[in-house]
Amino acid sequence: MIENPVPSGAFSRLFISPDERRLRAGWRLLGHSILLLIFGVVFSVVLAIPLAVFQFVSRQNLTNAILALSTIVSLPAITLATWIARRGLDRRSFRSLGLELGVGWSRDLLVGFAIPIPLFGLIYLFELGAGWLDFQSWGWAERGVLATAVGVLLMLLAFVAVGFYEELLFRGYYLQNLKDGINPATAVLASSAAFGLAHLGNLNASLTSTLGIFAAGLFLAFAWLRTQSLWLPIGIHIGWNFLQGPVFGFEVSGIPTPSLVRHVVNGPELITGGAFGPEAGLLVLPAMALGAGLIWWYTRHGVATVESPSAAEPA
Repeated sequence: MIENPVPSGAFSRLFISPDERRLRAGWRLLGHSILLLIFGVVFSVVLAIPLAVFQFVSRQNLTNAILALSTIVSLPAITLATWIARRGLDRRSFRSLGLELGVGWSRDLLVGFAIPIPLFGLIYLFELGAGWLDFQSWGWAERGVLATAVGVLLMLLAFVAVGFYEELLFRGYYLQNLKDGINPATAVLASSAAFGLAHLGNLNASLTSTLGIFAAGLFLAFAWLRTQSLWLPIGIHIGWNFLQGPVFGFEVSGIPTPSLVRHVVNGPELITGGAFGPEAGLLVLPAMALGAGLIWWYTRHGVATVESPSAAEPA
């Protein structure tokens, strides 16, 4: 006796996957987008009052307040929308996106965090050696040790949230659902393009910055492809933002942050990325190539992150 047969009519095939009884990938992505919009509006309204109060009390820090509150909105909105869509539309467990806590997940996360260290170290040294970077001071010389430490730690917490929800969205839900509907290479390109376009609203964004973020999407997708898990790309994403901004003092996708090093970049914008940060410059490409090599080396014998759970496993 066959349970839940896949509909065979032409109209049903327009909506239902031919392989199993669930919506086609395109409809699942649309449903997820609707959920994102709903939860984004709900959490934005909830946080509108504290943002207005902060604007009234301290106007000079409004940019940082908007950044913090947008992170606070995005984390629950994206996580909740993705959990509901994964369970209700995809008919899969939430953990099956690559969030299984099996053998090696913490190692993937920590190694991922460490991979950007040599990348931004080399970018910084190259720009300094080329005379494109003027060192000004250590962060604590201007703001004090306590204020600098608190600012850096708060940015670390913010980037942990950003690394989690952006990877959950782009290398998690988008890439993996696109892969179900189209071939994997096109899915990687499409999800990386969405990643680049999502940063168009950032400060000092441009065509070159969008292309740079698109390349970063390919780089992060490579980490997912090598592990079939989100923990390595999440670690890389967190480390990338944290090393780029709070440690080495570059703008993070156009956003200035408290940092341990204060400097001014005055080299050619096409190479350095200018006010957007290294992601908008050509220097980021060899850095990501080195990072891809490190990912390959780390995963050269395979990874033991965890076996994929069954579709029926609870979230």
